[in-house]
Amino acid sequence: MEIQDFVNQMLHNPMLLVSAILTLGVILVNGWTDAPNAIATCVSTRAIGVKKAIVMAAIFNFLGVFVMTSINASVAMTIYNMVDFGGDARISLIALCAAMAAIVIWATAAWYFGIPTSESHALIAGISGAAVAIQNSFSGINGEEWIKVIYGILLSTVLGFVLGFLSAKLIAFLFRDQNRLKSERFFSGAQVAGGAAMAFMHGAQDGQKFMAIFLLGAAFANGDSHTSAFTVPIWLMVLCSVVMGLGTSIGGYRIIKSVGMDMVKLKPYQGFAADLSATLSLLVSSLTGIPVSTTHTKTTAIMGVGAARRMSNVNWSIVKDLVLTWVFTFPGCGLLGYIMAKLFLMLFA
Repeated sequence: MEIQDFVNQMLHNPMLLVSAILTLGVILVNGWTDAPNAIATCVSTRAIGVKKAIVMAAIFNFLGVFVMTSINASVAMTIYNMVDFGGDARISLIALCAAMAAIVIWATAAWYFGIPTSESHALIAGISGAAVAIQNSFSGINGEEWIKVIYGILLSTVLGFVLGFLSAKLIAFLFRDQNRLKSERFFSGAQVAGGAAMAFMHGAQDGQKFMAIFLLGAAFANGDSHTSAFTVPIWLMVLCSVVMGLGTSIGGYRIIKSVGMDMVKLKPYQGFAADLSATLSLLVSSLTGIPVSTTHTKTTAIMGVGAARRMSNVNWSIVKDLVLTWVFTFPGCGLLGYIMAKLFLMLFA
C-alpha cells in the first residue's frame, strides 16, 4: 500500500481518517509512557543527556521497527488476529476508532500521574473490549492469540526480574577487583549502548503492534473484515517511529524520573545490567511472536537489579503503584473500550 493510496482512502472515508488520527494519538502517547523506559536508566545514571537520549531512542525505535518487521512480523500478526470485529467492515472500523479513543484516554491519565502503564496491554484490552461490544459476547476474542498475552505477562515479569538479578550479581562478581573509576567509565559507555538496544527492541515490539492496528483500519475501510495477512510499507514504519519519538520528547521525563530515579537508585553497572536483561527478554519475545509489555520488562529488570544488592534498595511503594496499574489495565481499559465502542456505535453506526 503506497502512501498516496492511503491518503486517498482517508479523503473518501472520514472514519478511516479518524481511525488514523486516533492511532497516531495512541503512538504519540506510547512515546510519552512506554518509549522513555528504554532510556530511563542511562539518563538516570547520567551516562547520556536527556536530549541526546531522546534522539537516540527515536533513531533506534525506527531501526527496531524496520529490521524486526523485515525479519519477523509475528508480533504484528498476533495483534492483527487477536480479535474478530464481525463481518460488517464499516461497523468494525467504528469500533476500532472507539478502542483507540479509549486507549488514548487511559494512557494519558496514567502519564499525568507519572505511572508507566503498559501501552501494549492497554492496546490489547481496548480492542478486546470493543470486540466484545460489537459481538455482545466473548466470541470476538481469539483465545489462541490471547493465550500469548498471558505468556507475555509471565515472560516480561519473571524473566525480566530473574535476568536483572543474575546479571547484576554476575557483573559485580566479574568486576569486583577492577578500579572503580575505570569500571564506572566503561559502564557509562556500555549503558548508552544498552539504552540504544532497549530502544531498538521497543520499536521491534511496540512499533509492530501499532502498525498492525493501522493496517487493520485500512482493511476495514476497503470493506475487508477477514484479512489475515499483510505487508508493512516502509512509509508506515517511518511514520510510527517519528510520532513515537515526538511523544518521548514532549512528555518522557515524567516516566524517566519514575522508573530510573524514584524506584531504584542505580549505579552505571546496574543500569547496564537492567538494559541487557530487558533487551534479551524482549528479543526472545519478539522472535517467538509473543506480545509483551516493554514497560513491564524494563521495570521488573530494574527491580531485579536493585534486589541483587539489597531488597531495601527497591522503593516498594513505587513498585506497588506500578503493579496496581498493571493489574487494573486489562479490566479498566477493556471496560473503557467496551463503553466507548457502544457510544461510538450509537452515534455513528
